[in-house]
Amino acid sequence: MVNGVDRRQFDARLRDTIARTSPCERFQRLDDEKAFDHELHAALGTMGVWGLGVPRDWGGAGGDTVDQVIALRALGHHATSMGMFGVVNFLCTRILAANADAMQRDRYLRPLAQAQVKGAFCLTEKQGGTDILRLMGTRATREGGSYLLAGTKTWICGADIADFLIVVARTSPGKTDGISMFIVPRDTPGMTVRRLNTFAVNGYAACEVHFDQVKVPTENLLGTEGQGFRQLLAMLNAERLSASGNALGIAHGALAVASDYARERKAFDKTLSQMQAVQHKLANAALAYELAWTYLVAAAEANDRGEAIDVASSMAKLAAVNAAQQAADTGMEILGAAAFDMDNPMQRYYRDYRLYVIAPLNNDMSRSLIAERYFGFGRGF
Repeated sequence: MVNGVDRRQFDARLRDTIARTSPCERFQRLDDEKAFDHELHAALGTMGVWGLGVPRDWGGAGGDTVDQVIALRALGHHATSMGMFGVVNFLCTRILAANADAMQRDRYLRPLAQAQVKGAFCLTEKQGGTDILRLMGTRATREGGSYLLAGTKTWICGADIADFLIVVARTSPGKTDGISMFIVPRDTPGMTVRRLNTFAVNGYAACEVHFDQVKVPTENLLGTEGQGFRQLLAMLNAERLSASGNALGIAHGALAVASDYARERKAFDKTLSQMQAVQHKLANAALAYELAWTYLVAAAEANDRGEAIDVASSMAKLAAVNAAQQAADTGMEILGAAAFDMDNPMQRYYRDYRLYVIAPLNNDMSRSLIAERYFGFGRGF
């Protein structure tokens, strides 16, 4: 139940709100303009979407991981960039709910869950993505009642529109230990944000964030100093579930557009939907989607029960990305030249699913993790 509404009703209301607030033509225009859809963000906030998974006592909408992936699937189907915003938003609310003290919850988690502010998460750097623990160059040095933050983060989604950022930095030597998290308001002196010129997920910018001796008060330390990465581990597993939900929304959207086109497009005195080759391509893509969705829900339920999901989240993401790729490729083939029309959402599905091949945790690293922990193989990297 989400705010007293069962999941089927919530999913239907969510899809209706997205379609009314930002129909395909409007969303595509914003995508072309590389503009964030603030109106849709506000409408979904009114529904409580951004507070899913956050206890009501802390300003959230209640619900759990399953509710989050249902919402992200709906967003991927209709509004792909806003779906990526949702992935980041749920990561931020999850980190804050697990690690923030009472003051931080009131100042950052509550308004974030109620769509009054936006957050961003800063982990990756140009020289370190998957290998960020060893290569992290961003440092936070204690000086009196503050930390001085110096370094550059890159591929940070939504940093240009965020009101605050959760920044991961090294506070002492080490590898897994010695990493800490900080809450940094975006208007803090010494911080600059630059949008990167990317070709996909255009409505939610990837950015470079530079910290030039940014002064962060000790009260903005999130959790325990030196234990930031350990605090993050479970959150990053759940982030893969979020990404899987959005990728499967893309798959579902691509299948809907492709099947509608196949019903209408005529060739050789019949519609494409009557041709066995087209039917088989769509049937295979539908199978991949349904199997991936079933496994994702099971993994989300396991997460809500408090079970370890390191392997399950990696498997769910691989299955979701494969389903999205199959659906988008099939859609491009069925639509043919029509798929290259920038007013048709198929080209956006084809571009935007690619993000999930490489993030969070790229497909090959996911396979390595599965091989290591499912089979007990030696580490392959």
